[in-house]
Amino acid sequence: MISFIGEGGESKVPASGMTTWNFQVKSKEAAKKKVRMKVGLETIPADAAEWSIRLYDATGGSMFDTHSSQSQPEFDFFLEGSRPKELRLEAHAPVGAAYKDKVRIKLEVCLVEFPTECDRLEFAAEARQSILALKTSIGHEKDVADGISAKTKSGKSDISAILAPTNLRGYVLIEGMNTDRMRDTVKGVRKAHSFVDGEMTFAEIDHYLAPKPLVSGIMEGDVVELVAGPFKGEKARVQNIDEAKEEITVELFEAMVPIPVTVRGDHVRVLEKER
Repeated sequence: MISFIGEGGESKVPASGMTTWNFQVKSKEAAKKKVRMKVGLETIPADAAEWSIRLYDATGGSMFDTHSSQSQPEFDFFLEGSRPKELRLEAHAPVGAAYKDKVRIKLEVCLVEFPTECDRLEFAAEARQSILALKTSIGHEKDVADGISAKTKSGKSDISAILAPTNLRGYVLIEGMNTDRMRDTVKGVRKAHSFVDGEMTFAEIDHYLAPKPLVSGIMEGDVVELVAGPFKGEKARVQNIDEAKEEITVELFEAMVPIPVTVRGDHVRVLEKER
C-alpha cells in the first residue's frame, strides 16, 4: 500500500512569482520498494503562457522539471521501507501570465510491483495581479498618476489600476500583472521616483478604497476647533452628528448668543474627547 501524506491545494501567484507545496510519499511495506510517479499538467486556458513546474526531494535533487529536456512526465524512484520520502513541488508563474491564468498539477504514485496500488494528489496555481507602491514627490501624487495613466493609454501596458489617495502623501499605488513592465511604464514620468520593495496586500490598502466617513471618530460632547469656513480658528462643542450627510452641529464657545452651526465633518479638528 502506498499513499501521499499531505493535502493538495490552490494558490494565487503574481506573474514571475512562485508558490511551493511540501508533502510526502509513504509505503506501508518494510522492504525497499520501487515507485512510479506520473505528473499531469493542464493550463487554463489551453493557449496560456507555460508555467514552470519543478519537483524536488529532501536533498534538493531534481525529480521533475518542465524546463529540462531530461525530465519525463513518468519516472521511477525508491522508497526505503516505511520511511516517508519528503517532496517539494514548485509552480513558477510565467512573466507573461494573464489575469487568472491557471495551471493544474495532478500527481499519481504507484508501486511498480503492484501497479494497481496507487494514490493521487492535485494542486493548482492561479496568476494574480500585484500592487506596488511608487514613491513620488510630495504634493505631486495626482500629477504622477495622470502621467502614468497617459502612458498606459498610448502604448502596451500591464497596469490595470492607479490609485492616488488624498490622505497618502508621497505615494501612488499601482496594480498590474507584470511588475517588470509596470516599472518600465513609470520610467520618465515627472516627479515619480522608485518603487517600494515588496508588494502591498488588499488589507493594507482597503481603507483607501473605502474611506471612513468624514464624521468618523467624532462624538457628541467633543471639543473641536473649526479649521475651515467663516468660523475658522473658533473652538466649539459638538451638539449633534448627522452621519448620512457627514455633517456635525456645534455650539461656538465665543459666540455672544449660543447659535448652533452646522459644518462638514472634515472642517473640524478634535481637541478634547467627551469623557
